[in-house]
Amino acid sequence: MNLCFVCATNRFSKTIFSAAVSQIQRSLVAFHGCLLVANLLIEDTRLAFEGGLAISDALEFRNALGEVACKMNAEWTMRPATLPARTAILVSQQDHCLADLLWRWRSGELNISIAGVFSNHEACREIVEREGVSFEKLDFSTDKDASFRALKMRLVALDIETIILARFMQIVPDWLCQSYAGNIINIHHSFLPAFIGANPYRRAFERGVKLIGATCHYATKDLDAGPIIEQEVARVEHYHEPDDLIRLGRDCERLALARGVRFHVEGRVLVHGGRAIVFRD
Repeated sequence: MNLCFVCATNRFSKTIFSAAVSQIQRSLVAFHGCLLVANLLIEDTRLAFEGGLAISDALEFRNALGEVACKMNAEWTMRPATLPARTAILVSQQDHCLADLLWRWRSGELNISIAGVFSNHEACREIVEREGVSFEKLDFSTDKDASFRALKMRLVALDIETIILARFMQIVPDWLCQSYAGNIINIHHSFLPAFIGANPYRRAFERGVKLIGATCHYATKDLDAGPIIEQEVARVEHYHEPDDLIRLGRDCERLALARGVRFHVEGRVLVHGGRAIVFRD
């Protein structure tokens, strides 16, 4: 469908905000010929419009929306559903999340435009370049800050909107997290903080864990502690060996990351304080 998504956050009470959103609906639907096809409302809201001025003249529609949003003191964004998010993927040596993202992108499941893949290793070059995507290796072994600043220059040059950390095993500096606040998506296993460091699946096996999983979240200055977008879990059976836990964990990581990216690029996520509010489909 040819939709336009609108997300808004207010500074008023929920009652006042609900009334203001109703005003947006009446104004835009009645006077601009737009069909409201989705309305997900809490203290923040996500509206989806189809047809009318939202599609025929996006600039005029944006101006009309701005007039109403200004009255309710709202912070808001608007994005056509058909516009792919310019995306960069960062990866190290494990390729399972990267390969899954490339497949979902190629099949049209993810509305992203992959402008490039960046890595601190050569391991994933082949699977990236066979998809016709640019692959660049950056050296993080010496001056990490300089390497991240070189990366930032490339991201700016490519006009990147969304950064996906697909098992990128480098700590992203605070200044880069702030530069792309709410637009850097990370994935990690769910053993944190219980099993920090190397060989978490072996140590989880030795402790006899019953559930494993993965967490997709926004990257912030606090390592692996940003607002959670999506999580996935799998049950561990008594006959599972450490390699089975690794296999199940990779499946969880692929699913959680793919869903988290899709929710993000479809405008289904609003960061509210330390939480990510997700309007699931």
